[in-house]
Amino acid sequence: MSTIIDRLRRKRNQTLARIAVLLGAATVAVFALPSAAMAEANFYEDCPLDSVICTFGARVGLPQGVCETASGGYGSTQVCIDYASDTVYVKDGRADGYGAVAHVWSENGVKYRYCANNQGSGTWVKCDFDWTEAGLHAVGAGYIVNWNNILSYGLWNWSGN
Repeated sequence: MSTIIDRLRRKRNQTLARIAVLLGAATVAVFALPSAAMAEANFYEDCPLDSVICTFGARVGLPQGVCETASGGYGSTQVCIDYASDTVYVKDGRADGYGAVAHVWSENGVKYRYCANNQGSGTWVKCDFDWTEAGLHAVGAGYIVNWNNILSYGLWNWSGN
């Protein structure tokens, strides 16, 4: 009689262990993994527009290309442009709680491209874009104040790259 009861207890314990594992996996899937909405870079009210591309940059070590830094009033945000690969690098220059952002305006094609750094002060991120080389381009740097306000300063213009 005790062997039947022992078998039933083992079976119950195995079943409970499986349920616990399934619940744990479901919890991770629901709460820990980012949803599609969290992956979207809608950090600015203009991001959903067809004439705008917004993205959070991927963290990198060092930038490449031509670089300039915005003044302290614009978060000391540093931006580098690698013309050969249409890549924008953004460094958050101040521990102020705001995310650094660079924007590239293009005369042709998509008008505005925003690359945001949400990795924190002192970090570099890069965003890969594909803009039309023809026409005038302008780059600016600053920070995201809130969903409908980016404070930025124009750094330089170029064409033909």
